[in-house]
Amino acid sequence: MKRLPTMKQLQYLVALADTRHFGRAAERCHITQSTLSAGIRDLESVLGTAVAERSNRHVLITRVGAQIAERAKALLRDAEEVMEVASAGRSPMTGEMRLGVIPTIGPFLLPRVLPGLRERFPELTVYLREEQTVPLLARLEDGALDAALIALPYETGDLDTRVILEDEFLFACNRDHALAGAGEVSLDALAGERLLLLEEGHCLRGHALDVCEMGDTIARAQFEASSLHTLVQMVAAGIGVTLVPRLAVDARIADGTGISLSRLAVPASRRIGLAWRRTSLRAEEFRLLADTLRELTAVA
Repeated sequence: MKRLPTMKQLQYLVALADTRHFGRAAERCHITQSTLSAGIRDLESVLGTAVAERSNRHVLITRVGAQIAERAKALLRDAEEVMEVASAGRSPMTGEMRLGVIPTIGPFLLPRVLPGLRERFPELTVYLREEQTVPLLARLEDGALDAALIALPYETGDLDTRVILEDEFLFACNRDHALAGAGEVSLDALAGERLLLLEEGHCLRGHALDVCEMGDTIARAQFEASSLHTLVQMVAAGIGVTLVPRLAVDARIADGTGISLSRLAVPASRRIGLAWRRTSLRAEEFRLLADTLRELTAVA
């Protein structure tokens, strides 16, 4: 009988094709670099062709290797679906769930809801992955994640989504700023202000620009932070103003900073939602998870 590639070998190839680095690919697969290298060599022996060109500085995936890697991704997704079929008969919200979350949601929402999830579903083990929206959704679509908490609106393609909560934006400025202490702040009042934003890759950046009706070219000249915590500290230092989601404010991100928070005259918000693959056999569980998260955030 003709030898066929193993699932592990295909997993190694996909990791190598994605990272173009043996060390990082090995880390993703939770194995040693020598084990991954041996697995790739075994795969090449089975296939009868090279899938990667190696040098001391980089890895180049061959044309055939790239084609096989794409097909391997589909096979690995199908394997995940097989596991879902096998577990379909068990009770809902039990076993393992791989949940992705973006950085502007995770630190503020998860502490509010995880204790409640553990209490309601004690047989469910949730593994968390924090990443920016684009790579997070790529992992979801590839089957590396089961579901993801993201901020909407956002283009999610064929993914299903369910909104968990509305997250209002608040205006934040230094305590000595002319707008400090204002009950409401109009968008016209932001004209000429130095708006501080998160760096490229954070969807909160785009949401803030949409609220302020500013083009992204205007924002590029402003300070860019890698996290909401840094952004708040820069506002406290008087470097500029920003918009902060209420989710983060409720999690006490502004405590001790002395910054002034005001509502916008025309309220604006982002929506926190749960996303999952439309074809997932656990879709009913994810709808239940979304409903549970909505209940937990309402009472938290």
